[in-house]
Amino acid sequence: MTLRSPVVLDTEVIVTGVPQSKRRRQLRRTAESYAFLSPTIVLLFVLMIIPIVMVIGYSLQDRAIIGKNHEFVGLDNYVSVLTNPNFWNATSNTVIFTVVSVVAHLIIGLGFALMLNSTLIGAVPRAIFRGLYVLPWLFTVAVIAVLWRMLLAPNGVVNFLLNTDIEWLASPQLALGTITFINIWAGYPFFMVSLLAGLQGIPSDLYEAATVDGAGPVQRFWNVTVPQLRPIIVSLVLLDLIWTSQQFALIWMTTGGGPINVTEVLSTFTYKLAFAKYDFSQAATSAVLVLLMSMVLAVFYVRHQKARD
Repeated sequence: MTLRSPVVLDTEVIVTGVPQSKRRRQLRRTAESYAFLSPTIVLLFVLMIIPIVMVIGYSLQDRAIIGKNHEFVGLDNYVSVLTNPNFWNATSNTVIFTVVSVVAHLIIGLGFALMLNSTLIGAVPRAIFRGLYVLPWLFTVAVIAVLWRMLLAPNGVVNFLLNTDIEWLASPQLALGTITFINIWAGYPFFMVSLLAGLQGIPSDLYEAATVDGAGPVQRFWNVTVPQLRPIIVSLVLLDLIWTSQQFALIWMTTGGGPINVTEVLSTFTYKLAFAKYDFSQAATSAVLVLLMSMVLAVFYVRHQKARD
């Protein structure tokens, strides 16, 4: 009679189909990944998630922060802000300021990128032009604001050259256009540098094939250059829409939202509600509305990036 040794079955393998040692390695790998990410996750939670939740809570209360007894008022603050004419004036100014700036950034940035990518300009002049054209991007917002306030002062360089005494930043007719021009001057290098990199990445074979087919410079631009740059252009436009719609420092340091609210945008409107009128409840409400608008643009940007990948 032959004795057989008992067979011990690995219940872990039977149940899961994966050896226990392999599962442990996978869990260890996952834990290590989250351990590396944990400082960033904690910072995001403390600096973003908690403040956003607090602001949303303030927007649903009356006498937030300054009052001892906070009363829950629901959506009353939203109704009050959305029926405030100053809010819609700020929204209108924000749309004008943002759309004009983004369109000008794209046109000027693309124009300079095409010029700097052209073989008609020598290496030395091209290097000089690149340094000059990217210069506005190197200045901080504070420097840009102070510089242009000095240039556009009644006794400044611009009025001296034009032989006028126009109040560029104090005129109700010119103030919004003036700060839009300043923002365009400060922001076009971002488009120029990004589009120049995109132009240098387009294969020359495409242009050669188009030339063989009889395409002229304009046709090559619309049928080769623009389609190749389209993903970059869409990304730049969406990012610039988000950034420009939240511009605060430049406007606050040049006009402060004046004169008579002609340059008031959503960021300065919210700031004044909080720190001029001390109405933190409505300021929080305005901030939540701005956040919702920005999230709409952010969703489009993320979807575009996923489709691009």
